Amino acid sequence: MILYSYCLRYDSGAAPNPFWELCTLAICKPDIRRVANIGDWVVGLGSTNSPIGNIADCVVYAMQITDKMTLQEYDEYCRVHSPHKIPKSNSEIFEERVGDCIYDYSQGGQPVLRPGVHDISNQKGDLGGVNVLISQHFYYFGEKAVHLPASLTPIVHKTRKHKSIANEPYKDAFVTWIEKLGCTPNKVHGEPQLKKKFILEGDISNCRC
Repeated sequence: MILYSYCLRYDSGAAPNPFWELCTLAICKPDIRRVANIGDWVVGLGSTNSPIGNIADCVVYAMQITDKMTLQEYDEYCRVHSPHKIPKSNSEIFEERVGDCIYDYSQGGQPVLRPGVHDISNQKGDLGGVNVLISQHFYYFGEKAVHLPASLTPIVHKTRKHKSIANEPYKDAFVTWIEKLGCTPNKVHGEPQLKKKFILEGDISNCRC
């Protein structure tokens, strides 16, 4: 098992997308999506400049990967099993607007970008990740991010990219810690940090990663 950790600078509800009983990482973080496998853990840590202050040593979400599929397979899966993950940019329901299944492969050839949280400028990174990471065992805290104990702060990563090899000494302790917090898994414990801003501005396009 590998523990991947990174700084989640923009917690919008899209990447990761913790809604509809699945936590999915389908866009952004291409380097992790290319190499992470079933059984690995992905941890998004807070930013020093988050809307709720400096939460660099806090866990915004953690997911154990329980399934992995290509972007095309994910598009096919969502059409049948999880249609709410397909963005509906005009919906009054926030969770539908930030759907992460933004690439339509139904026409064959290159995918068509659906209206949603990303625009064409994000396409290279999104498609470069190749895979979608899926979890049915996750903890999403959002604006209620949880402080790491001091013994686990070495997994904090404040710059771009991510940590993995350096987390080897801490991976088992992290899993033990988060599973003993007493928080119900597979539940949204706090709203995305940028939800209020997006609702106020009425525009979720070109959501940054």
